[in-house]
Formats: sequence, C-alpha cells, structure tokens
Amino acid sequence: MIMNRSLLIFIMAALAISLLLAILVSPWACSAPDGLEKVAEDKGFAGKAAEEPFWNASLMPDYNLTKAQNEAFGTAFAGFVGTGLVFITALVLAKLIARGHKGSLR
Repeated sequence: MIMNRSLLIFIMAALAISLLLAILVSPWACSAPDGLEKVAEDKGFAGKAAEEPFWNASLMPDYNLTKAQNEAFGTAFAGFVGTGLVFITALVLAKLIARGHKGSLR
C-alpha cells in the first residue's frame, strides 16, 4: 500500500505534536486519584486492595519512570512512551483493518 505523501506528512506532524505535548504537559498532570480510586476511597474499600498492587512491578507505575532521578523527567518519559505505544497500536490496527477491507472488495 503506497501512502499519499500529504497524508504521511500529516501523520508525522500529528505524531510530533502529540509527543511534544506528552513530554511538555505530562509533568503538570493532576496528582488527584482517578475515578476508580476516588470511588474506592469514597465507598471505603480502598484499603482492601492487595498490599502490593501488581502494576507496581511495572516499568512505569503511576505514570512515572521509577528509576529516574528527576520526577518531572520520569513523568515526561512515561508520557512519551505511552503516546508512542498508542500510536504504534493505532497504526497496526489501521493496517489490519485496511488489509481486511481490501480483501473483501474482491
């Protein structure tokens, strides 16, 4: 599949803007609990969670790189990686969907 040059430029520009925003804005993200954590706190069952949640063993628990010396850098890096992973996932899904539609047109 040959992609139109203007579409490729648009996709690359959108990716660059998204990555730049993820890096620059993510360090100022709200530290308040998300919706599920807030409900668990309000309803009183937040303390019944496992002692050590399984996601704490991940590379970036709570959207921060645990090995980073600077918390703002760790959060910016997590935003960069998350944005990149979403882009790659969307690209792969689009390719699979396009391939499926191309086969159904014959």
